[in-house]
Amino acid sequence: MPDTLKPAEIFEKSAEEGERRLDQSTLELLSTGFIAGFTIVFGIIALGIVEALARPSLGELSKLLGALAFGVGLPFLILGRAELFSENFFDPIAAALKSKVAGRTWKIFRLWVLTLLLNLIGGGVLVLVLSVDGALPSGAHEALNGVAEDIADRTPLATLMRAVVGGALVALLSFMVIASRDSTGRILLAYVTGVLLTLGPFEHVVVSVLHLGFGLAFGASVDILDIGEVAAIAIVGNLLGGVGLVTLSHAAQAEGAG
Repeated sequence: MPDTLKPAEIFEKSAEEGERRLDQSTLELLSTGFIAGFTIVFGIIALGIVEALARPSLGELSKLLGALAFGVGLPFLILGRAELFSENFFDPIAAALKSKVAGRTWKIFRLWVLTLLLNLIGGGVLVLVLSVDGALPSGAHEALNGVAEDIADRTPLATLMRAVVGGALVALLSFMVIASRDSTGRILLAYVTGVLLTLGPFEHVVVSVLHLGFGLAFGASVDILDIGEVAAIAIVGNLLGGVGLVTLSHAAQAEGAG
């Protein structure tokens, strides 16, 4: 048996998963989006804690260790089948292209909008919990403030380009998870994607906004306008990268191979 599936086989499996995602009840969709939001925060705080611990002795190298720590957040999402915005680009579009049933566009829009909103709400709740004085180890908030200020200080064009790459990375993860035959492979793929996302660092609208949320809570040089600007640009970039670069390319690959 070959180690990987053929593109057409991946597309078929992705379409099946997309049908499941599109047919979720509102309650299921809201709950999985909420869970994904607070789950990804565990990766963010792991980054802050590890970077704070390593910085006194390792300096800038501590950012590498922080990225390695952040990577643990994505396997939690994949194995828990939580719904993260942009990770749900490929499967629903594959389902829509395969079935051509009326109403799919509305269902995709519903999936993406509710997922994004609940990701931010779920993550925001945990950000508020952890913003209480003493909730995080000493030094973690300085590390998280540094990340937030870096995100806020980028030019709009740089944010857009990083968001294109970030959207492509997370959408590619969805494709590769379907291609993988076992849980171990899925865990490794999710972890590597999380590390690459942080090493860039590349913008993912949910992760970036939650980073900025920590900065706002901890008194960094970040304000509501920064959060709104980054969110708007990152959404556009994530869609361009996730849908334009990855989803449509793999759909064309499957069509050509089929």
